[in-house]
Amino acid sequence: MTAKPQREPAATGPDLLLRDVRVVGRDHAPVDVLVEGGVVSALAPDITPGSVETVECGGRFLAPGLWDNHVHMEQWALVRQRLDVTSAGSARETVDLVRDRILEDRPDDRDLLVGYGFRDALWSDTPTAELLDTAGEFPVALVSADLHAVWLNSKGLALVGQSTHPTGLLREQAAFDASGVITAIDSSRMDDWVDEASRAAAARGVVGIVDLEMTLSIDAWAKRVTEGSDALRVRTGVYPGDLDEVIARGLRTGDAVPGGAGLVTMGPAKIITDGSLNTRTAYCHDPYAQGGGVGLPSFSFDELTELMRRASKAGLVPAVHAIGDHANSLALDAFELVGCGGSIEHAQLLRAVDVARFARLGVIASVQPEHAMDDRDIAEVYWAGRTRRAFALESLAAAGVALRLGSDAPVAPLDPWIALDAAVTRSRDGREPWHPEQSLPVAVALAASTDGRDSVTQGSLADLVLLDADPLATDDLRGMPVAATLLGGRFTHSAL
Repeated sequence: MTAKPQREPAATGPDLLLRDVRVVGRDHAPVDVLVEGGVVSALAPDITPGSVETVECGGRFLAPGLWDNHVHMEQWALVRQRLDVTSAGSARETVDLVRDRILEDRPDDRDLLVGYGFRDALWSDTPTAELLDTAGEFPVALVSADLHAVWLNSKGLALVGQSTHPTGLLREQAAFDASGVITAIDSSRMDDWVDEASRAAAARGVVGIVDLEMTLSIDAWAKRVTEGSDALRVRTGVYPGDLDEVIARGLRTGDAVPGGAGLVTMGPAKIITDGSLNTRTAYCHDPYAQGGGVGLPSFSFDELTELMRRASKAGLVPAVHAIGDHANSLALDAFELVGCGGSIEHAQLLRAVDVARFARLGVIASVQPEHAMDDRDIAEVYWAGRTRRAFALESLAAAGVALRLGSDAPVAPLDPWIALDAAVTRSRDGREPWHPEQSLPVAVALAASTDGRDSVTQGSLADLVLLDADPLATDDLRGMPVAATLLGGRFTHSAL
């Protein structure tokens, strides 16, 4: 394969003047915004442009660029190429979708059909390898919407080394291991798909992501940037299996990654402490309403604190996955014992006492509001009587907890406007709002989606989004029209 051309990537763009904008979060009086050296150097009416490029913005609304604070970027890039089975309401309907794809598209070199998006928690029938075998001859692997389960047919099981598995439905670590096998593709093709997904994100106003892909991707991102994939800033995480390597390289959270042109930085140390709601493995204080059991912790408390202590001592900020209320309690216990800061990723089910502890310990709640829309019916069944404290965004905000919004793509789409809408309306598809008392004010949700930036100010980084509507006043956040996105003053998307 021919090597891709390498070039000097641009972290910032040329100086420019954005003429006639209305800054979100301020009064709507039109101003001009001067960008110099990748920074907003002035905001005032009728700035004399000098020799810089002038961009006429026509009174559009200017806001800080958006961040998605929890992404699995390679998985998201792959999902965009895969069979979508999210519409299936049963195992049988899923098999029908797989059969249709095999019949309509069966190239000679096909060695695996991969689908994504199934949610089996409310199905009346059971996903099995034997049932999936009836779809056709090819090896098939279907990844659940929450990434915590993989359903394979017999040939798919053989491909991932699980021929003797009794059901064909792998969960938790077995599913993660299988995902590693089925997603192993040529790195050049993966880089192309990631670049495509990055530019699609930029078209929705995204300037940065926290990439929590389960494989260490520091060098992959540096290579991508060198080869021209420079649409996003990336904070790239590390999991326990690669912690020693990152520590040996002396990388701390926030450090620039060598070769990343200032766009790639070291992110957090990700630690998964329990499963998920749909897979019924989220670790809870009380049993699930159907089927019993309280979920599965991934580590003992001593193991968790040791991992967090090692990471924190090396300058790597922990990001702890916790979904069930027991997992969240233990994660907060660990933060308190270790005495470090960091985030809890998901924080889906919380006790009131733990909401207060988030604030007292200074732990960030990194949450994915669209999951509430995806999982509301499942939660009403399996967390019956507890949903008033599920996805408790307003409770967290009212307690003074720092919030960061994300998608967990591919679990939900990499589009912060979707997360914003879910956080503000607690509704989708015309349904009644679900626990509307937990809705966030739009200004709070927007700041949680812009890396904590309330507005565009003089001296701020020129990571900006230009919008055709005011996000603080629109009733259609999901459909927000994005006119342009700038990264360090460089256009990464423009529909002007």
